[in-house]
Amino acid sequence: MKLQKKNLLAQKRRWRIRKTVRGTAARPRLALKMTHMHLYAQAIDDDKGVTLVSLATTSKDLRGQKLRPTVAGATVFGEAFGVKAKAAGLNVVVFDRAGRRYHGTVKSFAEAARKSGLSF
Repeated sequence: MKLQKKNLLAQKRRWRIRKTVRGTAARPRLALKMTHMHLYAQAIDDDKGVTLVSLATTSKDLRGQKLRPTVAGATVFGEAFGVKAKAAGLNVVVFDRAGRRYHGTVKSFAEAARKSGLSF
């Protein structure tokens, strides 16, 4: 029962943020998803409903590094995502932190992506 309430409150936070954070072709939404074992990031054009760039710690190029959702893992993952997004022609994005605080893993991912050349 307690876990259901916690999940419901987290979903409400995501919906509240998504009312204002919207991705376009010129400025896609950078969505970050974290589980206990892996990190996932996507650059999404919400107008068309298309994912422009995606990367996960389960991807072939990152699988060998055994990255985990820690501050150190998120830093390496953020740099890799920034490089991939720049290669796809993305410079400016809107950051969707999915209801999580801008602290710890989320902050280290965002700063590493900025260091790689993305601006948000």
